[in-house]
Amino acid sequence: MVNNVATLGRSGVHDFILIRASAIILALYSIFMLGFFIVSDDVTYESWTALFACLPMKIFTILAVLAVLIHAWIGIWQVLTDYVKNTALRGFLQFIFTITLFVYVAAVFLTVWGV
Repeated sequence: MVNNVATLGRSGVHDFILIRASAIILALYSIFMLGFFIVSDDVTYESWTALFACLPMKIFTILAVLAVLIHAWIGIWQVLTDYVKNTALRGFLQFIFTITLFVYVAAVFLTVWGV
């Protein structure tokens, strides 16, 4: 059996489940944030800081960012595997996208836990 080390899951079914689970988390986070903006009369620095100062919001935000990481990682792998046939170019692009995703995650961790 051939194992592909670039994929996040162990199989196509596992990747499918990860994509769907991450999409649900992102949808819930988007709905929550939309609700926050609809309910809030005036979004000020104080209200925004207070929202992200509570632990459940920090955890929810980190969970949403990890869901973005998983969703993007699998999606990029699938697109590059389908459309970039040159192995060296595909490996380079996967490397660049992976580094970029981890930089984004690190920036969010520093921002969220810095509040």
